[in-house]
Amino acid sequence: MRGFLFILAGLCVMGLAFWSYQENYKTRDAISEVRSLHREIGAAHERLSMLQAEWAYLNRPDRLRDLADLNYDRLGLLPLMPDAFGKVDQIIYPLPEILPITNPIDVNAFLETLDEEDPL
Repeated sequence: MRGFLFILAGLCVMGLAFWSYQENYKTRDAISEVRSLHREIGAAHERLSMLQAEWAYLNRPDRLRDLADLNYDRLGLLPLMPDAFGKVDQIIYPLPEILPITNPIDVNAFLETLDEEDPL
């Protein structure tokens, strides 16, 4: 019986060693995948900052003014002027749609019942 327990304990140790060996390699693969994702995120941040800089460069007011002047005949764009912009309080927002009342409640009848019950 003692020999059987030694063999069983040895098999358990070998099984656990095999499991930990596989988990070690899975962990290493996951870590390498995380590192590659971090590199991709860093590259995406660099591309994004470059695109934002390009957008700011292309949207310079003097450049847009020159383009509007250059293409006035074809597009009919007006030059950018400070008074060409509106104010926030001038914006007309659409009114919400008023839904029909399907189950009306008679409040007067409710108030009359309250007055009858508690006549102060």
